Amino acid sequence: MNPVTLLPFIVLIGAMFLMTRSAKKKQAAAAQMRDEMQPGTGVRTIGGMYATVKELHNDTVLLEVAPGVHAVYAKNAIGAVLSDEEYNRIVHGDDESGLDGTVVPDDASSLTERDDDTRIDLDKKADEDEPKDAEAGKKSEGKDDGESDAK
Repeated sequence: MNPVTLLPFIVLIGAMFLMTRSAKKKQAAAAQMRDEMQPGTGVRTIGGMYATVKELHNDTVLLEVAPGVHAVYAKNAIGAVLSDEEYNRIVHGDDESGLDGTVVPDDASSLTERDDDTRIDLDKKADEDEPKDAEAGKKSEGKDDGESDAK
């Protein structure tokens, strides 16, 4: 066989090898992260729920989702193991990150407020300056309502 005809197959097999290798690395890193969990560690599930690990079992984890509220989850459902600082910042609102105190509004009012007091009248039509008789004359040029100049 000609080596040029085998080249696409070799490239395809090489690409598949590289993709599966990176996926296996990600799976191994996730499994190692789950194995490093200890009781008292803050975690985030793949569903986005934050909880504290209470007990570890072979394939399951007992999580405290609220004070006195416990739930059993599969270990595979743990999306991330969080550091204590990050968990407290997210769950309890502890702000030790030293943010500059910028307040982000929860609505669009800051986008519509203007420094000057001029207001734009959105109800005003552009052709209000023309007399109403001129509008009546335009309609009487042989066009019924709904007809246009398009041909």
